[in-house]
Amino acid sequence: MTRRNLLGLGLGAGSAALLAACGDSGPNEKVTGANQNAGPAATEYSGPNVALAFWNGFTGGDGPFMKKLVDQFNSEHPNIKVTMNVYQWADYYQKVPAAVSTGNGPDLGIMHVDQVATQAARGVVLPLEDLAKTLNLTEADFSPPVWNAGVYNGTRYAIPLDVHPLGMFYNKTVLESAGLDPAKPPANKDEYANALDKLKAKGIQGHWATPFPFTGQMQFSALLWQHGGDLFDAQGTKPLFAEQPGVQALTWLTDLVKNGYSPKNVAQDADVVALRNGKAAFNWNGIWSINTFNQDKALQWGVAALPQIGSQPGAWAGSHQFVQFKQKTKDDNKLAAGKVFINWLSQHSIEWAKGGQVPARKSIRESAEFTALTEQAAIGTQIDYLRFLPATPGIPDVMATVDTAINEAILLRKEPAAALADAAGKAQKLLDANRKKYGA
Repeated sequence: MTRRNLLGLGLGAGSAALLAACGDSGPNEKVTGANQNAGPAATEYSGPNVALAFWNGFTGGDGPFMKKLVDQFNSEHPNIKVTMNVYQWADYYQKVPAAVSTGNGPDLGIMHVDQVATQAARGVVLPLEDLAKTLNLTEADFSPPVWNAGVYNGTRYAIPLDVHPLGMFYNKTVLESAGLDPAKPPANKDEYANALDKLKAKGIQGHWATPFPFTGQMQFSALLWQHGGDLFDAQGTKPLFAEQPGVQALTWLTDLVKNGYSPKNVAQDADVVALRNGKAAFNWNGIWSINTFNQDKALQWGVAALPQIGSQPGAWAGSHQFVQFKQKTKDDNKLAAGKVFINWLSQHSIEWAKGGQVPARKSIRESAEFTALTEQAAIGTQIDYLRFLPATPGIPDVMATVDTAINEAILLRKEPAAALADAAGKAQKLLDANRKKYGA
């Protein structure tokens, strides 16, 4: 696993390919009238036999966990046959819009939350308001950030399956070598600074600052939110990341390099390798790293919530969300059966958690089974202060400007304020262009 595909994680680079797959002439026909979802019957399906095509991008270690769940569902629902097709996420976000536009799309699938608004605006995905109402689902069944992230223009288009937040992974052996207690990892700015100083005194650069979107952009976003800022306004019409909180966040990262806590010019994934090789103590990375580290039997490691560097808690996260796709011809039986599958999988997401995720459903997170997954539970404590991009079509592409600013600053080619200001100017032009492109 060391690196997930940038587009698959909802980051900026590569999203233009997604739009190209649908053409650049503007949004697809709006999903209204005959194209709307079928009515209720989300908890059980008693209609004729149906076959459902379920597409996702779970090509890594999480894939077998999803396949096991699909097989279990099929065994319990003889009148529904779900077939799972798996693609690399970059291919997935090209194939799905293209298939839907020709009337050959899958019936349902998984989508990263940052992509939902774009696909909704283009008419690729269908509203799921009826499913939420039938099951009486509300944000209290999940958590406000992840539940609200599936809404675009006042309509729900996605039901959350999980969140995959950033956490602080640490090498216990390295901490002990600097006289630090691995049972008490740093939880705030002062404790983190103290740990980095002790590590530096032992010749260890404790936190390698990566200039790449994966995971430099994720770390910057978390620090920005911790300092009280935001990437964009709520409507996604104006960049805010160049304001003081953003400058503070990026300055903290660049100071890791300037103060010798990180080497210069860290290569892609070198920060993860350094943790595993005992050359670094900390690595802020995604929850998907759990199973990777578990495979390294010689590594003594732990994971905790991100330390609070700013004035408030905050963490970057992605989220896999269920969607149903627009069909050439509406089939009420398929739509109803698809909702049964979505509901069933959500209720059985403890098995998905074992693949290295935090279940979105609150009842699953509060279960004894999830608590027993020590590492996932530790990262999951952040769920109520996770943040997501605004539900604005095309906004993942705009994040490419932020990626450039982070790269320039951490490589010490530009001061943080200047890098962010330049990026904000470019971001504003892209946001304005997107409003015209998507008819917002």
